[in-house]
Amino acid sequence: MNTHRNRANTFLLAVSFSLVIFALGTFRSHASQAVSNPWSTNDAVEPSKFADELAHAGGSARPTILYVGFNPLFAGGHIEGATFHGTASNAQGIADLKKWAASLPRDTNLVIYCGCCPFGYCPNIRPAFVAFHEMGFTHLRVLVMPDSFATDWAQKGYPVEKGK
Repeated sequence: MNTHRNRANTFLLAVSFSLVIFALGTFRSHASQAVSNPWSTNDAVEPSKFADELAHAGGSARPTILYVGFNPLFAGGHIEGATFHGTASNAQGIADLKKWAASLPRDTNLVIYCGCCPFGYCPNIRPAFVAFHEMGFTHLRVLVMPDSFATDWAQKGYPVEKGK
């Protein structure tokens, strides 16, 4: 039994390490590039304002929350009520996201977020926004987490759930 637990722990450690290396590589490879955002300031929402919105939104007023980052990070903890349907940094992930969104009304109150790394270097948020914008979503917003999900959401005590 300990052998299985040790193998599982080793596997989880390897996956975590790989994600950190990937994020650092992405961060370094983009560090010298200027980042331009495809959204306007009206399309961006800060964590404190979004947490307040969620606390006061009930029923149909509650936004649809979509995590567009890496599945292991989503499983480790995400905004309460968020769903995962693909990673926006690759073609298959974008295809999965578009497939999921195809049946949604284009006026859906849709908030996307990632939080895998410093926001300016995130490989997921911009491709996701562009894809949904091109699909014609008219109430599409981006949750801006300058540092990471852990720092800008979880450590602030905003609602988090694990698993799924």
